[in-house]
Amino acid sequence: MSVAYLDAATAMPLHPVARQALLAALDDGWADPERLYTQARRARQLLDAAQASAAESLGVRRDELSFTPSGTAAIHAAMQSASVVVHSAIEHSAVLHAAPPDSRSVPVDRLGRLDLDAWREAVRRPGVALAALIAASHEVGTVQPVAEAATACHEAGVPLLVDAAQSVPWSPLPEGPSLLTASARKWGGPAGVGILVVRKGLRWSPPAPGERGPVDVPAVVAAAASLRAVRAEAAAEAARLRPLVDRIRATVAATVPDVEVVGDPVERLPHLVTFSCLYVDGEALLHALDRRGFAVSSGSSCTASTLHPSHVLEAMGVLSHGNVRVSLHRGTTEADVDRFLAELPGIVADLRAEAGVVGL
Repeated sequence: MSVAYLDAATAMPLHPVARQALLAALDDGWADPERLYTQARRARQLLDAAQASAAESLGVRRDELSFTPSGTAAIHAAMQSASVVVHSAIEHSAVLHAAPPDSRSVPVDRLGRLDLDAWREAVRRPGVALAALIAASHEVGTVQPVAEAATACHEAGVPLLVDAAQSVPWSPLPEGPSLLTASARKWGGPAGVGILVVRKGLRWSPPAPGERGPVDVPAVVAAAASLRAVRAEAAAEAARLRPLVDRIRATVAATVPDVEVVGDPVERLPHLVTFSCLYVDGEALLHALDRRGFAVSSGSSCTASTLHPSHVLEAMGVLSHGNVRVSLHRGTTEADVDRFLAELPGIVADLRAEAGVVGL
């Protein structure tokens, strides 16, 4: 049985361009780019070229962009000196874990969209050192009003950090952030590469080179090459995948009783849909789908292995158990979606019957 990988929001399959670039860079990029001998200088050339390429792909200055060992490391570096942080209630766990104890959470509505009035009030409070807002929800796909949030931050004199991990493969960088982070594995680059953008004019002290950890030059080269390729493909892929996601949203709602499709149906990422099934255990649903050849996320994308309820869905006020996140990618076919939609109702019905829930 073939496996349909439908968890691109966690990690996109390695892009062919990334694979080619990685293999090519292994021969010349293995040395420490901080040293002065010949092999090190060659690694430095590759690293500098990758930095310039990634900056061009994102539309920022080369000296505004740096590579980190992961997207999480980029977030922690951006937040390292902030004493009081304002953030949305649906941020990635990396932001929540890095936020200091006195941080303030701003609510979202039932679609997962930021409460802008509450945001404006929160960033104006005395002592706020940083605001953090995810560009698009990693869990339900809702696109956030980053430009409006950035305006509020600018008026309050508070720098804004935007986690753009999910949005980078699909849209240009949002306007207004002072700092921005992303993760290569979200666009089909190798794991172990993050990006931190710090816009000029921001008074911010970056970590010392030793604190950032070593740079994997071949991985960085592969990340930059695949970012360029993905950005070039973004419009065509979004146009191909959005109708498939629309079909999943409509068909699941019509064929699975007691299900709630969550997230904004309009202002959302083109490749992602999440729905919650009443009377179904999330872990059991994940395993049942896996046995039938579907690799998906169930529960929080960040904490599914711990079986904790999703803080994102709880903040939205929707069902936080029995949920499935389906996220498509360049290798997803219409046949994958057909098979998933054909088998899902029976899988859910069987699980409910095993739990003694019948007659829905």
